[in-house]
Amino acid sequence: MRPFALLVFLLAVAPDLSAQDTAMVQGGIYQRPFLVSAGRTAVGGYAEGNVNYFRTDGVSEGLSMEFRRFNIFLFSSVGRRIRFISELEFEHGTEEIALETALVDFMVNPSFVLRGGILLPAIGAFNVNHDSPRYDFVDRPLVSTRIIPSTLSEVGFGAHGRLAPRGFSVSYDAYLTNGLGDGVLINGTGRTDIPSGKSESRFEEDNNGSPALSGRVAAQSRRWGEIGLSYYGGVYNSFRIDGEAVDAKRRVSLVAIDFNTDIHSLSLRGEAAWASIDVPDDLGELMGKRQWGVYVDAVLPVWYPVIRGLERPVVSLGLRLERVDFNRGAFASTGEKIFDETNAITVGVSFRPAPGTVFRLNYRRESVRDLAGNPAGVTGGVQAGFATYF
Repeated sequence: MRPFALLVFLLAVAPDLSAQDTAMVQGGIYQRPFLVSAGRTAVGGYAEGNVNYFRTDGVSEGLSMEFRRFNIFLFSSVGRRIRFISELEFEHGTEEIALETALVDFMVNPSFVLRGGILLPAIGAFNVNHDSPRYDFVDRPLVSTRIIPSTLSEVGFGAHGRLAPRGFSVSYDAYLTNGLGDGVLINGTGRTDIPSGKSESRFEEDNNGSPALSGRVAAQSRRWGEIGLSYYGGVYNSFRIDGEAVDAKRRVSLVAIDFNTDIHSLSLRGEAAWASIDVPDDLGELMGKRQWGVYVDAVLPVWYPVIRGLERPVVSLGLRLERVDFNRGAFASTGEKIFDETNAITVGVSFRPAPGTVFRLNYRRESVRDLAGNPAGVTGGVQAGFATYF
């Protein structure tokens, strides 16, 4: 079954599933094990490392070890209705240091909380709940990093909240942020690339004075889990320089749907996203005006070994199906489909000695097709690694 068809099926039957309680996306940044506290302030974080061995069309660069991330969380309950949280990320040692989150929440009441600072736009579920120890796979999903540019942090403000009708709850997020930049179109990939629209300057100012709007509405239930619908959109190009118009306003828009549910002991989660990117007409076929992608994770616990000193450790089997299409549409001259797509499958086994720590062994196979549909490479390989909160 194709990943997209599987996603549609799961969303259609989700209300009838007997599900265990699932973590809600909205509160994900606070649902972390802060292990050290002093007064009103708590400190925590997570670390992630892995070993990779891949072959592309029979050619390999050998075994490579990677310390991918070291992240530090700081939390403070400033007052009865005010709380602050931040996340500082060190990627590949100190190759890249980024302040991913630094925000203040002021709770008017649980249904209306004001938020401002460096925040995570709620586009899909993964951009907010991206901590590696929560996942049984080494790599992040393609759709959540190549279509939705996770982790996307932006300066802005807005509000979020939760309502609790009988039997389920409804959450919402709505934010205005500086938005993405010219790199969406002007980059080194040879196509439109939404992640390239991120730049350090977005924390200082908006490149065009037109804020981006993002929002997510989700429903949660202990019986069937969570399903969310989200949107992100705004002008990305510098259409004005020194007050003079130099280009038309060009927008990037993303719509995403995500779900998280359990069928007995089988955990399912997934995300699909559709992107629309305004580009000059003569570049549309080459660069890509429309993109989409999807992933579905299935994780099944298969063994609860008895190990002294460990409380209910678990061994699980996992399967991930994913697909991204960077150029939806057809060539105007021939009517033939434009490809530029990637399909991947990952199978794995994971061991959780504790809820916040996971050891992972994955086999991943990925195939790429160019614009004309020609095979551009098949990559397969093994990854082993760990991720742990601390």
